[in-house]
Amino acid sequence: MATRFRADHVGSFLRPPEVKEARQAFEDGGISEEALREVENEHILRVIDLQRQAGIGIYTDGELRRSGWAGDFGEAVEGFIVGEPPVRMPFQGGKGDWEGPGITPENPMGMPGTAGGRIIGERLRQVRRLTGHESAFTREHAPGPYKVTMPAASYVVARGYKPGVTDTVYESRAAVLADAASIIRDEVVGLIGEGCPYVQLDNPHYPDYIPEERRAQWAAQGVDQDRALQEDIDADNSCLRGFDRSNTLLAMHVCRGNGAYGAWHTSGGYDRIAEQLFSELEVDTFLLEYDSERAGTFAPLRFMPKGKTVVLGLVTTKAGELESQDTLLRRIEEASQFMDGTDLALSPQCGFSSTLQGNPITWDDQLRKLELVVETARRAWGA
Repeated sequence: MATRFRADHVGSFLRPPEVKEARQAFEDGGISEEALREVENEHILRVIDLQRQAGIGIYTDGELRRSGWAGDFGEAVEGFIVGEPPVRMPFQGGKGDWEGPGITPENPMGMPGTAGGRIIGERLRQVRRLTGHESAFTREHAPGPYKVTMPAASYVVARGYKPGVTDTVYESRAAVLADAASIIRDEVVGLIGEGCPYVQLDNPHYPDYIPEERRAQWAAQGVDQDRALQEDIDADNSCLRGFDRSNTLLAMHVCRGNGAYGAWHTSGGYDRIAEQLFSELEVDTFLLEYDSERAGTFAPLRFMPKGKTVVLGLVTTKAGELESQDTLLRRIEEASQFMDGTDLALSPQCGFSSTLQGNPITWDDQLRKLELVVETARRAWGA
């Protein structure tokens, strides 16, 4: 069985100004890709060292090479066209001045992507590996186990599939899912073949099935909610099956939105989706956001199968204030009333910077938050 990490994190870290400036210079044609990579390498080493200082025990490259958390898919796969997304995410709660290229309350990602103005209008065509340019450097320089993240297939389709456009090139939503899942699965195959010990799929889509107003929006697009949820689970499972998991942990982060400046898009407990999602999705680990009352109670954890790890995202990345360790320990105890406490772990609720703009926190806030996660996990589980 792959290693279980009691102190975990979702993966992204603040992009230093030098990284953002270098990326912009590259996109403007001012520097070469090689020069961009040199800047990224320098700051990825800083991110790795920050994780080492915190004692977190599982490393990432901070997603510093990406335009946004899902950028690896959007930059490696063709088939997207400019168009209004099928459903606009109602981002809110961000702290900041919403200024910058393409940044609005409706598009807090501030980048071209399926959540910011692109839809699937052609057959999906992979032009390069999703994470191959990232994983080798992390594998070489991480002083311990590392993880690689990528968007879930169901997320890609949920944000990109638009009736009246996508169905002119695909016969069904399920057919788009099959193509997206094939691309994600191939990347998982590649990572496991390289010896990657932890592969994490990120998914802000599953919570779309929770709020009534979001369900109504999807229904207005002609998407049957019950059928779509089953299609999503089946597609994501097809990316996870058939692997030797003795040395690789496969995880799903269920996200509620982490836009620029700490904005979010979904409220409501996991109750509506918990039984089906928790019992059917074939991951080893669920990373669940529980940093605010928007996530509801721990009661849905009663549907979690024995032996799966639930990483409680109790520490927010949307503000720099440090949580009380006693409160975190009390909440871990509360969650233990609904599932075996030995199957629990702890993490921040999301990444520190799912976008180039990042959350309203500082570099030192990241370190303090991770140190709190590590110290609290040691008290809770002796880990």
